[in-house]
Amino acid sequence: MAFVEDDRPKKKLSHEIGQDLSLLSVGDLEERIALLQAEILRLEEAVKARHRTRSAADSVFKI
Repeated sequence: MAFVEDDRPKKKLSHEIGQDLSLLSVGDLEERIALLQAEILRLEEAVKARHRTRSAADSVFKI
């Protein structure tokens, strides 16, 4: 029984910094941009959370 293209498991999208982009389509590039933008947002939220944790700790341990 042959697989229909839509039935195949989709490869998880990933991007390697410095990767050769010459073989990627415009759609592939746009998907990677969206992936990287989402990752930037996730990282920024992690930084904010660390700042909140640090501020809370500083307020508890001030002399």
